[in-house]
Amino acid sequence: MFSVTVRDHMMIAHSFLGEVFGPAQRLHGATYVVDATFRRAALDADNVVVDIGRAAEELRAVVGELNYRNLDDESEFAGVNTTTEALAQVIGDRLAERVGAGALGESARGLAGITIVLHESHVAWASYERTL
Repeated sequence: MFSVTVRDHMMIAHSFLGEVFGPAQRLHGATYVVDATFRRAALDADNVVVDIGRAAEELRAVVGELNYRNLDDESEFAGVNTTTEALAQVIGDRLAERVGAGALGESARGLAGITIVLHESHVAWASYERTL
C-alpha cells in the first residue's frame, strides 16, 4: 500500500456535554494540526498516489470550513460533542465526498482510503480511517 500525507491546521472553539468532560464542558479553544493520508494499492498512471498540491488544497478547503468557528454555534453540530475523534470523522468524510466528486482528479477515484489524524497537542491525538 502506498500513501501520501498532507498537513494543515485549524483553530476552533467548542464545549462538551456530559460530566465525563469535567472543565471542558465550558467553552474553550483548541488548535489542531491536521494530517490527511491518502492510500492506494498501486500508483496511478503518473506514478503517484494523488496529486499532493490538489490534496493540500482540498484539505485546506475542508479545514477552512471549520477554522475560527465556535462549533457550538454551528447548526450541523447542535447537540453533538465535537470531540477530536468526531472532528476527524467530519474532515475524513468531507474529503471523501470531494474525492468522489472528482476534486482531486480522475485518478484519485482509485484511492483505497483516507486517514485523518488530529493532533490536539504534542502528546495526544486521535484518528479516523475510512475506505473509499
